Parts: sequence; C-alpha cells; structure tokens
Amino acid sequence: MITQNEFSLRRLSLSSLVWFGTVIAGWALLLVGVVEVVTTPGVEMVAPLVMTAVLLVLLELLPLIQGRGHDPQGVVMSTAFTCALVIMWGIWPAVLLVGIASLAADLRAKKAWWKTVFNPAQYALSVGAGFLVILSFADRVPTLAHPMTQFALADMTWVVGTWVAYYVINLLLVAGVVSWMGTFRSMVVDDFWHVTAMTFAVMALSPLLVVVAQTTWSLLPLLLIPLLLLYVTAQMSLAREHAAGHDVLTGLPNRATFQFELDSAFERSTRGSASFGLMLIDLDDFKRVNDTLGHQIGDALLVRFAERLQQGVRPLDHVARLGGDEFAVLVFDADEDEVRSVAERIRETVLDPIVLDGLSLDIDLSVGIAMSPDHGLDGTVLLQRADVAMYVAKEARTGIEIYSPERDMNSTDRLGLLSELRQALDDDVLELHYQPKVSPETGALMGVEALLRWKHPVRGHIPPDAFIPLAEGSGIMPLLTERVIGLALTQMARWRDAGLHVPVAVNIAPTDLAGDRLSDLIETSLRELDLPAAMLKLEITERIITHDLEDAKETLQKLRAMGVTISLDDFGTEYSSLQRLSSLPVDEIKIDRAFVSRLSDGRRAVGIVRALVDLAHALDIPAIAEGVETAEEQSLVTALGCDGVQGWHVATPMSAEPATQWLREHQAVSRLRASGLAYEAAGTPVAEPASSDLAGGLPADRHAVRLHRGSTKARPVPLEQDASSA
Repeated sequence: MITQNEFSLRRLSLSSLVWFGTVIAGWALLLVGVVEVVTTPGVEMVAPLVMTAVLLVLLELLPLIQGRGHDPQGVVMSTAFTCALVIMWGIWPAVLLVGIASLAADLRAKKAWWKTVFNPAQYALSVGAGFLVILSFADRVPTLAHPMTQFALADMTWVVGTWVAYYVINLLLVAGVVSWMGTFRSMVVDDFWHVTAMTFAVMALSPLLVVVAQTTWSLLPLLLIPLLLLYVTAQMSLAREHAAGHDVLTGLPNRATFQFELDSAFERSTRGSASFGLMLIDLDDFKRVNDTLGHQIGDALLVRFAERLQQGVRPLDHVARLGGDEFAVLVFDADEDEVRSVAERIRETVLDPIVLDGLSLDIDLSVGIAMSPDHGLDGTVLLQRADVAMYVAKEARTGIEIYSPERDMNSTDRLGLLSELRQALDDDVLELHYQPKVSPETGALMGVEALLRWKHPVRGHIPPDAFIPLAEGSGIMPLLTERVIGLALTQMARWRDAGLHVPVAVNIAPTDLAGDRLSDLIETSLRELDLPAAMLKLEITERIITHDLEDAKETLQKLRAMGVTISLDDFGTEYSSLQRLSSLPVDEIKIDRAFVSRLSDGRRAVGIVRALVDLAHALDIPAIAEGVETAEEQSLVTALGCDGVQGWHVATPMSAEPATQWLREHQAVSRLRASGLAYEAAGTPVAEPASSDLAGGLPADRHAVRLHRGSTKARPVPLEQDASSA
C-alpha cells in the first residue's frame, strides 16, 4: 500500500519527478565520465590524482549527519577532495570518482535502493553545476590531459562560485526528492540551516588541497589531520545536539524532539488526506513502584519498558518519552483501527512480567489516542485530547481509549454545560427522584434511593452521567453534594411529618470524602431537621481507592460513628478485592445491574452473583440486587439469597409527589397484610413482613436500617413507626 507520507515512484509528485530527472541526467553524466576518463590519452599528474581519489573514497565513508537535516548522505568530508578534483582535473574525473565513492558508501550503510541510485546522480549534477562556473569564469578549463598546474589568489573568485553552484544544486535536488516529508520550501530551509556552515567549512579546504597536489602531493595525507579534527568537532557538536533532543535515561527522543516531529506530521498532512494517530501512554501505579522499591528500580523499569515499547510499534512510528512515566507514539499514515491495533500490540508487550534484580514486576498501561484530522488540526489540541483519552482509560481501567468529545471535560460544549450547571444550582432547578428498595421475599419497603435529575430548559433531560463527571472535575461537586443531601433530608423530614418514615440513600463522589466538609454538613443538617442518622445511607463506589483512601476511610468511619450507614454501590465492576472490601467501613453492598441482567445467560452468570451474595454474607452485611427489571430476575436473585432488590420491576424512579403516593399505597398494603388480610396493589409485588418484624422501632445501632437481630438479612422498615423509636 502506498501512503501519503512515504516515498513512492508510482505516484506523480515533486519527489518522484526530481528523482527520475536526477537519476536520468546524473547517470548519463556518469556514463560520459567513464568514457572520457577511459579514452583520455596522456593523463598528467597521475600520482596526485590517484592520491586524491583514494582519500576521497575513504572520507566518503565518514558522513556527518547534521541534526535534523534531510540530506540522505549528510555532510561528507570528501567534498573538499571532490572540489579539488574539479578545480584541477575538470568535470569527468570528479564526476566518476564521487559517483564511485557515493555508491560504495551507500552500499556499506545499506541505504534504501532509491537513495543508493539517487545519490551518485545528484552528486554528478552538483559537480556539473560547479564546472559550469569554471567554464564561464576561469582563464582556462582544466582537463585530465591539461590539469591546472598553478593556482593564484585571483582564482578564488571562480572557486567560490564553484562552491556555491555545487552546494545550491545539491541542496535543491535533495530537498526536492525528500519533499514527500514536507513542503519543498521547508526542506530547503531546514537543510540550509543545518548543513550550510559545515559544508562550506569543508569545501574551504579544497584550495589548500590543490596547492599541495601541485607541489608536494605526497603530503596530501597530512591534510587528513585538519579534516579529521573538523570531523571530531562536528561529532561532538552533534552529540550535544542529540543529547538535547533525547531522554538521558531511555535514549528515546524527548518532548522537544517529539514536538518537532508532531509539527512536521501536521505540515505533511496539510498536503494530503492521510491521517495519523497520537498515543499518550502512562504506566499505571508507577508511583507505587518508586515509593516501594526506590527510584533505581523505577528507572530500570522505565528503561525496560522503553525497549518493549519500541518492539510494539511499527518501524516508521515515532516513539518518545515526555517525562516521568509518560510516553508518546506518533503512528503515521494510519486510520483509527490501525492506531488501536498498534496500541493493543504495545499492551501485549507488557503481558509478561519485567524481572529486575530478582523481582518480577507486573505493569499495566493506560493509552489515550487522538486522531488527526478528526480530533485536532494542531499539536497542542491533539496532545490535549490524547491526554483526555488517556485519563479516561486510567479512570475507567479500560486500558485503551480513543478521544470522545462527550467525555472531554474541557470541550467547549462541556464547559458550557458546566456553566449552566452552576446556574442550575443558583436557580435551584435540580430535583431528586426516588426509587424504592424492597425485600425480595416479602416486598416490604427497605428504603429509597435519591437520584439526581436535571431538566434543562433547552437541552431537555440531561442524564447524570453527562454532568456528574463534570462536577467531579471542578469545584462544583461539593456544592452539588450539599444540594442533594439538603433535598434528600428535607424530603425525609416531610415524609416523617406526614407519618411516613423512609430511609433515604444518597450517592456521593470520592472527592466528597476528603476532609471534614461532608461529615460536618450531614451532622448539622440532621440536627437542624431533627432526623435520626440511621435513616440516612450514603452510597459510595469502589473508585474511592483511586483517591486518598486513608482520608476517605477516616471520613466514612466518622460518619458511621454518627449512625449513618454506608453502601458500596456497583459492587464488582471496578476495583473490588477481598482485601479492599474488608478494609472499607461499609454496611451493605449493591450488586450491579451488569451481573443481574446476565442471570439468564447460564450457570456461570448465576455462579458469579451467588459468589457475590455469599461474600457479602460472609462479611455479615446484606447484598442488594440493583437493576431488577423482570419477575424472572427477581425470582433468581431471591433464590440466590439477595436481601433486597431495586429496579424497574419494583418501581421506577419517581419525583417526590408520585413517590409519596407510592409510599402511602405501600403503607396501606402493609397495614392490611399486618392484620392478616391479603391485598394486592395494582401491579406492585408487595407483602408486609411478619408482625414480629413490625413490633418495636428501629434499633439505635448503625445497622438498624439494614440488619435485624444480628442477621445478615436486611430488615424491612415499618412506614408507620414513631420517629422517637429511632
């Protein structure tokens, strides 16, 4: 497949036109040179000619690739001898010898065939351009039979002209053939700034070579000394430039070099429709390695990972270390599927543990991908969006994520939504809907979950998933949590005043657990409304372990000491482990809908839910099934021992007024069932618990809402009990 950003002779372009034109004209000149050299009788100054030719070939093998210049051959030390040849013996020996030397050097370096064919031709044309200056301005034209035997200071005028002509033609031909890498102008400018000074410094030695060859040619090898010193000096400069553009630890290009390559990729992409991908890669939990094993092991891990990273990419892709444990890859000429495929290969390279000093280290990656032009038309935007995708992958533990505007907290639309959310808080237009939770065996009420709803005047209903992450990523979350808790407790108080005593569960974010703000808010609100703390439940998710876990645990323990109960929501979908679960101060787990919905899939799905229920009971806490939408699902979770169910089969989320009506109907059913009268509410599977469960009030301990007499079975709540009994 031919892609936009690779050299091709099968596509009409400036690169292909320059290549064909140069090769045809240059090799024709070389063939003429062979004929002229072979057929010229009476060659003069043979010994200095041979010595110059030998030194030319030897020095051709020492190219100086200057920085980011695009010359396939670099600056070669032999240029001084090439100029000396054309000044003393004319065009034909210079063309022939530089062609032979270039061909030998390229074959030795194993360059691409098209470069190996192109370089002798472009050098022949460059020599030819320099010789045209000699033809135009020199007093006489040197040849093999009549070489220049006397060099005067006045000759420097046309000698300098020869240098300029040679250099300009060489520069233009090389820039033209590599113009597939960028615009022709950019290639000319880039090479000009990187190789001009060194090229003219080398060519400036050619008059000295001519003078020595004309007088004491046997001293020509001594001139290798200044040339080699020039070579060493240039190599040192190149090494410094390389160090400035590469990471000291891994040897990979650093951020500055990566930015240059990224800008170049955009410049190339403007000339065609070829897309490319940018990947940002971050090692998960790398800080833990540094903190636990020390920076020496951490550095060694980065080096080994860099090696594996280079094995996972394609040969032409650009890999860089941006800093710390963050790496980047430019995947050229690829669509979204190809870039994802490269990302998956990179992840596969770390499937095997990395062994360091006898330690076997398992590492995982988070990869964010942004595509050009789909996700950005400049480097800054594309980097920012790849960074967004990478943090989404890290947060969701999905490994690889492609940028999505819907999940970008910094997009214009999302920022506008954030501003509108602030206004919604100021205007007090957010409301709560309540979804009941009941016993699967009896249908008795266990409480309700408060769910935040936002009806936007223009956008309509905005789901919580669209604005809660926005709030979490900004300073709004504490205000939003304060509003939700205020609404929930106020509604709980209204129900109490109406004779309905309903436990309410409220969802909180991991960021809410930092500091004392939440606990102080709840303590003050409960006191002002004269509500028992046991009637309030806070639902958390396992994402709290990605934040300051110790701080969160301290806040949770403080809340439980007040009597507030804690529920672990969406259990099993994120970061669950026995160790983490046992360390979290929770009173209940909620089995996620993702498991409940698959119960009909077979024994494996049933076994997973049974294991989760058994785990909860082993920890002496109840298990609640979320998202129960059918009678079959309720029967299954009941048979598996779930202590409570919540979902559309029980009741849909309702605003305060319909929820109150539902609770009153449920209260009526409870009273009838408590008196032994069968009653069936319209479409609502309810049944009141035994009278022994209804006797007395709520226990005062923190398990009152969920546990009864030390059992792991969740306790139903009598709606008509007196508040003082709590």
